[in-house]
Amino acid sequence: MRLRTQRRESEPPGCRRDVDVDLNLEPLRKRVGAALFDRVAGPQGERARDRIHGAAGPRWFGPDRPIRRVHGDAAMFVGGLRALLLQSLHPLAMAGVAGHSDYRQDPWGRLQRTSTFLATTTFGTAAHAEAAVRRVRAIHQRVRGVTADGVPYHAADPHLLEWVHVAEVDSFLRCHQRYGATSLTPAEADGYVADTARVALALGVPDPPTTTAALAARLAAYRPELRGTPEAREAAWFLLVKPPIPVPVRAPYAALAAAAVASLPVWTRLPLRLPFLPVFEATAARLAGHGVTRVVRWALPPVVDAPHGDDRAAG
Repeated sequence: MRLRTQRRESEPPGCRRDVDVDLNLEPLRKRVGAALFDRVAGPQGERARDRIHGAAGPRWFGPDRPIRRVHGDAAMFVGGLRALLLQSLHPLAMAGVAGHSDYRQDPWGRLQRTSTFLATTTFGTAAHAEAAVRRVRAIHQRVRGVTADGVPYHAADPHLLEWVHVAEVDSFLRCHQRYGATSLTPAEADGYVADTARVALALGVPDPPTTTAALAARLAAYRPELRGTPEAREAAWFLLVKPPIPVPVRAPYAALAAAAVASLPVWTRLPLRLPFLPVFEATAARLAGHGVTRVVRWALPPVVDAPHGDDRAAG
């Protein structure tokens, strides 16, 4: 963008002021986008992106499906953080994360693996999606143990898998409706829940919800099982207060964190020792969420699939 100033009428002709101001932000956008993509996708991110979007073959979801709109939008950054906080409230799920995950030592690696899985199952070929699911299921089979209270857990337990699924889908959808580039209609929101059910079935959830009403009911059914364990509060502190991020991005991350917390149900605050500030959350936190997602959307425009000519949904 270039701006030119003109001579004022009150100034004589010899005082014409022609000044070019170069406001070309493209180099900045590319630098910010590259740094953000590297953090989220990892060192193999470009190769994975080319494979996911460039490979020919039928996909689980066609280009018009709501899941592509939601999972391809910058609001996923807020939704992902909200999902982690909400999921931590199930003691068995959190015990599995605390005992078998390296989220403290390698949080970026965990984020990169999760984002690659979501991208592969949403945008990749059916063959690649099925392979990604097989890898995750194999990992789940190995994750088992006993909580501090003596309760056994297994990551492949369909009941725990369903909790992780409904908490994630509720978070992604709610944050998209609040911070997405374009909100989904009620019918599209039902379509999104139905789309995610396909992935959940493949992962081992026997009867995932397929409408927003069913999603809300299923989430409410887990309420009696949820509580704030020391592991859950430690995870919330790590995610919100002590994340391993460079100083220059702490302010944007704080905006993202505020937006994520503000989107959580009120009943989650006390178990996680999180504040409930209605006025702040309805004003400053929401503005911060819109601001940070707009910056991410500007820095990381949507990826256009390669013209491989075979984008039909797999049966």
